[in-house]
Amino acid sequence: MYRLDPIATTVCMGDIAFLTMADGRRIAHRFTPGEGPTLVFLPGYKSDMAGSKATALLDAARRQGRAALLLDYSGCGASSGEFADGTLSRWRDEVLALIDVHCPGQLVLVGSSMGGWLMLLVALALPVGKVAGLVGVAPAPDFTDWGTPAADQARLAAGETLLAQNPYGSEPTPTHPGFWADGQAQRLLGGEIAIDCPVRLLHGQADGDVPWAISLRLAEALRSDAVQVTLLKDGDHRLSREADIALLLATVGELAGWPR
Repeated sequence: MYRLDPIATTVCMGDIAFLTMADGRRIAHRFTPGEGPTLVFLPGYKSDMAGSKATALLDAARRQGRAALLLDYSGCGASSGEFADGTLSRWRDEVLALIDVHCPGQLVLVGSSMGGWLMLLVALALPVGKVAGLVGVAPAPDFTDWGTPAADQARLAAGETLLAQNPYGSEPTPTHPGFWADGQAQRLLGGEIAIDCPVRLLHGQADGDVPWAISLRLAEALRSDAVQVTLLKDGDHRLSREADIALLLATVGELAGWPR
């Protein structure tokens, strides 16, 4: 049973609300009510709900009168907590808690990069039929494995935090031992992934962070027959250009039943 019994208090501050978890974590989120299925956007590693893809999806949902939910994982954005404490399991449970509070009907989960791994874990934790569709943008399941050299894995296993150059900002990107260990325990690509809903995967072939072959591996591992992979030859990892955003909106709209 995925119900996590967060403290049933949601405090609003302007457009941002905060859900208090049982241990006191305050999870910042933006929810707009409307017709379903509810669109839920899951950002990437060390990202938040202020990104261009997240805001474009929320704005589009509002224009269509459709329900949508954005969030910041604990330790990210406006949520409380330390990033060093973050793990896929912890962030998955935060997503499930928000879904429990805000989303009684079906969902379309959209995950970017690490969020694409997280959307799979969330979908697997939910009851059959709850998820109407998945959209992965450069999804990165199992990146603690294929994306981490063996020498670095040994350092992480020994309890060392790794720092890598960040191409998107001045601060280095950390990988903490707890996140890596939890990720290794959550790997999915080694067997069948028991998800049967329609899935759409968008991936740039100029992606320097997540090889586009990962989307092909994911498509093969998913049990669903309704899987489509779209490769953009000149697309980078972020897929945040105007044309990329338009493709994302059209793809989400197809699965969510938005009018054309």
